[in-house]
This record gives sequence, structure tokens and C-alpha cells, in this order.
Amino acid sequence: MNIKKIAVAAIVAIIVGAFFYFDLNQYVSLNALDIFKQKVQESLLTASLLFFVIYFFVAAMGLPGAGAMTLIAGAVFGLGWGFLLVSFASTLGATTNMLVARFLLRDTMASKFRKTLKKVNEGIEREGSFYLFTIRLIPFIPFFVVNPVFGLTKMPAAKFYIISQLGMIPGTLLFVNAGAAVGSLESVTFSSVFTGPIIASIVLLIAVPWVIKTLLNMYKHHRATKAYKKPTSYDTNMVVIGAGSGGLVAAYIAAAVKAKVTLIEKSDMGGDCLNTGCVPSKALIKAAKTVKQIKAGEKMGVNTSGVEIDFAKVMGHVKGAITDIEPHDSVERYTSLGVDCIKGKAEVISPYEVRVGDQTITTKNIVLATGAEPFIPPIQGLDQVDYLSTDTVWSLTELPKQFLVIGGGPIGCEMAQAFNRLGAEVTVVQGSGQLLDKEDDDVSQFVLEKFQSENVNVLLNTTLKAFVKNAEGRVVASVEEQGKIREITFDKVLFAVGRKPRVKGFGFDTLDLALNERGGLITDEFLRTSIPNVFAVGDLIGPYQFTHAASHQAWYASVNALFGRFKRFKVDYSVMPWVTFVDPEVARVGASEKELIAQEIEYEVTTYNMSESDRAIAEGEAEGFIKVLTEKNKDTVLGAVIVGSHAGELITEFVTAMKQNLGLNKILGTIHSYPTWSEANKAVAGNWKKAHQPTKVLAWVKKYHGWNRG
Repeated sequence: MNIKKIAVAAIVAIIVGAFFYFDLNQYVSLNALDIFKQKVQESLLTASLLFFVIYFFVAAMGLPGAGAMTLIAGAVFGLGWGFLLVSFASTLGATTNMLVARFLLRDTMASKFRKTLKKVNEGIEREGSFYLFTIRLIPFIPFFVVNPVFGLTKMPAAKFYIISQLGMIPGTLLFVNAGAAVGSLESVTFSSVFTGPIIASIVLLIAVPWVIKTLLNMYKHHRATKAYKKPTSYDTNMVVIGAGSGGLVAAYIAAAVKAKVTLIEKSDMGGDCLNTGCVPSKALIKAAKTVKQIKAGEKMGVNTSGVEIDFAKVMGHVKGAITDIEPHDSVERYTSLGVDCIKGKAEVISPYEVRVGDQTITTKNIVLATGAEPFIPPIQGLDQVDYLSTDTVWSLTELPKQFLVIGGGPIGCEMAQAFNRLGAEVTVVQGSGQLLDKEDDDVSQFVLEKFQSENVNVLLNTTLKAFVKNAEGRVVASVEEQGKIREITFDKVLFAVGRKPRVKGFGFDTLDLALNERGGLITDEFLRTSIPNVFAVGDLIGPYQFTHAASHQAWYASVNALFGRFKRFKVDYSVMPWVTFVDPEVARVGASEKELIAQEIEYEVTTYNMSESDRAIAEGEAEGFIKVLTEKNKDTVLGAVIVGSHAGELITEFVTAMKQNLGLNKILGTIHSYPTWSEANKAVAGNWKKAHQPTKVLAWVKKYHGWNRG
């Protein structure tokens, strides 16, 4: 801490110390009512100045008592003068508190209020200064949190002061008016307290915040849609654009609650997951794993000679899986559920109108679920290459002899291992220093060693620079590895470096919908875009590009769209599992060690090696581990990762534990069948219990048993 910060901290400490040393806290409770009344009789100016100064320092230092003093202001000074004193003292104090936090406590407060700060920044990004104004309008939001948190933002102090001054007017009037009503009493009796003015003040204190919220929502809706003509009636309650997992679930829920819903899809029902993502990739991975299991059969006494891989039939199996699942997402099924399905390109032309071909549909609400598409980086020489993406790789009918994968994330790793097991010579180019760089180092290292044991060539800290022709005239990949340029030959190259939200071609620009830094739509906690009756879900908005995340969001979006006037629900991402389907699988829920360290949260690590699992040993798959992160000295699960066979299934027990606030003791106390894979979850809970044995108690128990033996 530098000299200036030390000086400011010393001044703050002196002020707070003086506040209590001179017993000024006697003025910040309702007991001070008579004190201020006496001082007003002596001198209104002196009493006003004393009140103003004390209120200012209470607000500036974040001390308790501002609410009581606001009531006192009304009771002693009356509504008009009391309001002016409180309004300026509270705003000056709040601004000072904000500046002190900004200067003195930036790092500490940023850590302590990390989640709140994130919400504030998102709110400012969406609505600018209006976000602070709406917060100030609600008098029950604690300002001792609001002031320092805004100190961590880049909002100028002058703007903060002006917005706070205006925004706090309604709440200040309410509290001062309530105090004025109480102060007008000559005596405090049951009949005198429950008079019309006092009851009205109490009712206003309770009702006005909700009225303000309602009016604000109405104003936001009006502000966002005032440029568009609102229909007098609507063809449908909700239009859903996109029939991927998010769109299908949104339409399903709307139909289930008997709303009229229209689902529009320009391509295939089921979206990316069914046609180019989850389903085909898992079918391919299963075929590749079968090859591995057949080769491992010799260890179990099974003769596996003469095994051949017909890649065309493998891809036929992949397409067959899609065909078999298609009826679940078909037009016929959703039509039978009551959904009006339309095939065509949707264009949003207003918050209430969607055009499909020559047809214009009027709607009360719109849910956008247009998904994402593969990101292809602008690499020099790309036009010379017939490259593959995660959308087009399924068109292959011949196995590439040399298969180059750009990207070592989940999709890149899954495809690299699968094609390698099917017989391709695979090279993975990863820009960072580890595979699966969102995972902890031990997880990434395990996957790397597994790949290396299967002869997958992994190049870390390597960047694709260009596609060039070599001396033989063949197009090769030019990569930079540890500062040196080398060439990699390939037959096919797959780009698996992420997916970008699909925002173009749907008329989103007509509505001027706000975009985030990833290029997706910005939504609030209710999944509303910058236009309140237009919602968005799935890969289009993030933060997770998972099928189950899109389905999860779809419930909130559809319910909030249809019933938001009565009750809205904030989307909950607190317990979001994900699985990388390499073999063995990597499954995770909650925080990683990296994240906990970054958040400066103390934690403990408990592990269990899958080589100790009886079922894993029996099936010849005794590799991997379970790692559970818990609060220090508690069994509360902060995060869990499983590396091993069936990890995607096993992680659900920890997902349930975190969602239902069940600790490791509850898992340990649950009967698990033997021999099953899930016993490993109980075993890791047992390891935690061993590490937290009551050693002193057990020492006395040992003495007791010795005494009992005589």
C-alpha cells in the first residue's frame, strides 16, 4: 500500500474512531428523536448542520443508521426541509463512499464482491447510466453495497452523483414522509399510531418499490419498442426461431401450457446437436472406442485377429444414429404436441413481427435460438485448402491417412482420438501450453499422456501460420513451434477452434439488438435481449455452448415470455456440468482449482484413483481419478472432476449434491450397489472423511476399548 492510501486509510480510521469516541452514534438511532427536537428549539440552523454532517459521515463511511436518521429527519424537520437535508447529505456521502472504495479498496472489494461487480458491469453494459438510476429508485437495495461496488467501475464521480441524487428522490421522500407522520403525534398510543396518514406511509413504503419496478419495466419496454407499431391482436403467443435444442424445448414448454406457438427452422429439425454435433460425434466416438475394446480383448482371452475397419460403414453408422433420433425432433412430433412448425428462413422485422417468405406472423413474444457456427480463422492460403469444420467433417466417406486437427479443445480432442483409433495418422496443433485449457493441469496432463500413448501427435504452444506449397508442389501447413517454423503434411485438415454465434441474416440488426464481446446477443438474467419481449437462448448467447445449457435456458425464456407479467425467473447457472467425450471421459461440475485460486477462495482437495475401483479393474479400465474440491474444513462441494470410464454418468451424483446442498457426508452415507462404477463417488467421500477424523476423540475411544478389555 502506497503513502497516499495509508494516509486515506488513517483518515478513515480516525473519522470512524472519533464517531464512536465522541458518542455520535447516539444520533443515528430513533432514540435521538428527542435530542434533535431539543436542538431544533435551540437553533434550527445548528441542528440542521449537525444532522447534515452526521448523516454525511454515516453515508460516507458506510456506517449503520442512515435509515433511522432519515425517519428522524421527517419527524424533526418536517417533510420539505427534512427531505432536502437527507437528499444532499446522502448523495454526497454515497459519492464519497464510492470514491474511497475506488481509491482505497479496489483490489479487496473486487475480490469480495466479484459476483455483484460482474452483474453491475453487465447491467451498465446493457443499459448504461439507466442501470444505476433503476437501482437508486428501489429504496430497499442496500446502498452500503451499491456505493463501493460502483467504485470498482469506471463511472465518473459526477455522473454517479447526479444519477444517485435523482434516483434516490422517491425513496427519500417515502422515508422522510413516514418520519414526518410519526413526528406529528403528540402521544404514542395504539389509536394515535394507526391513523390514516401513518398507515398510508407504511403502505407506501411497502408498495412503492414494487410499483416503481413495474413502472420501470413498462418504461423500458416502451423505450425499446416505441419505434415500432404494436398490433391490436396477435397471430401467436410466441414465435421461436431455430429448432435446435433451445428452440425445441422453448416451443415444447409453450405448447405444454397451451400457448399458441410457432416454430421456424430454415434447415433440419434438431439443429446442430442432432445433425452435426452431439449425436454424430458420439456415434463416431463409439465406433472408435469399439476398435480400442476389440484390440484390448486379447488381454481377456478373446481372439481379435482379422479385424478390419470399413470407414464408409462407420460413417453409415453415424448417419444411422441421426436417422434413428430424428423422429424425436421431427415436425410430425412437434405438430402433434400443438406446435405450428414452419420451414423457411425467418426474418425479424419488428419486436412483434416475423416474416417467413411471403408470410408475416404477428406475435406477443419472440425467442431467438439460432445457435452458432464453426469459427474459421483467416489463415493465409486457406483458399488453397478443402478444409473441414465440425459441420462438414461428417461428409467424409474415406478415412484420411494424415489428419490434421487445429485446436486442442473438447471437440478437437474428441475428433483427434476418434480418427486416430480408426486408423488415421493424427496431429493436433494447439496454441496454448495444454490440451483442454479450461481444465486443471492434472486433467490436461492425463489426457496428453493418454494421447501420446495412443500415438496421437500433439504439438503444444504451436500456431498455424499459413498454408503453403512445399518443394513438391503439395499444400502443407506452416506452423510456428517454439519460435521455429516447420511444415506439416496432411490429407485433410479439421478446424476445431470454437464456434461463433449465428447472428447474421435474421434481421437482428433491424432491432439493433446489443451484442457482447463474443459477438453473441446480450441478455439480462431473465434472458431478455435489449428489447424486453425478445428473448434469446443457447449458443447464440452463451456463456456455455452445451445442448443441456440451451435446454436449461429455454425453460426460463419461455416461462418468462409467457408469464413474466406475473412472475419472472432468473436463469441459474450455479451448477452446470460438462463432459468431454474423450476416452476415458472428462466430466466436471462447479469450480476448478484454477478458478478457486483466481477467486482467492480457500479449498481442500480430495482424490480417489480409479485403479482402486473393483468394477474398473474387472472391466480392464482402471485408469483415471476423481478430484473433489471442498470448502476448507467443510464437506461442502465447490467443484468436482472425474476422469475415467463413464465419467459423464458418474458426475451427476456431484451435480445433485451441489444443487441440493448435500455434502460429502451425505454421499458417504448413501448405499451404493457393489460392484458399480458409482462406488468410486462414495470412496472419494470416504477419503475426505478419513482426512477429517476427530483424532482426539478417537484417542479417547482407543483408551476406552483398552480399559474395556481389562
